[in-house]
Amino acid sequence: MDVERIDLPGIGTSHVVTTARGRRIGIVSHRSGRRDLVVYDRDDPDTSVASVALSADEANTIAEYLGTARIVEHLAQMQRQVAGLVTEQLVIAPGSPYDGRTLGDTRARTRTGASIVALVRGSEVIASPRPDFGLRAGDLIVVVGTAAGAEGVATLLTDG
Repeated sequence: MDVERIDLPGIGTSHVVTTARGRRIGIVSHRSGRRDLVVYDRDDPDTSVASVALSADEANTIAEYLGTARIVEHLAQMQRQVAGLVTEQLVIAPGSPYDGRTLGDTRARTRTGASIVALVRGSEVIASPRPDFGLRAGDLIVVVGTAAGAEGVATLLTDG
């Protein structure tokens, strides 16, 4: 499914998807920070038939649910397609040697052959976190690699 990004001059941006049944739904991100969930008219794709203003917490919750589900679904599909590939979800525990350090400090891919492809922090999903991304206790890390590589990342996050 493709996401259509539309610049709305003076307003912000809109991200719209078309469902398998032909319905267009989207999120309008206003420059002020407000977010609206919008359902568009079937006959006039520029006219909304329903709009729901979302608080920051509501927008984050929806994004977390949809983003996490989409990432996990995509990784599961990849795992089915590639023999020997596994995905693991690991939590950075309090006291981890990487609590307060950057992702790059782990050198996870170099040391284990597995890659950290996403991170969930509270209600925020960070896909493809950069090496300078700061890690914190409680972060959920999504790892892709061989079973041995994923186990290596788990050990690395625990023991250093």
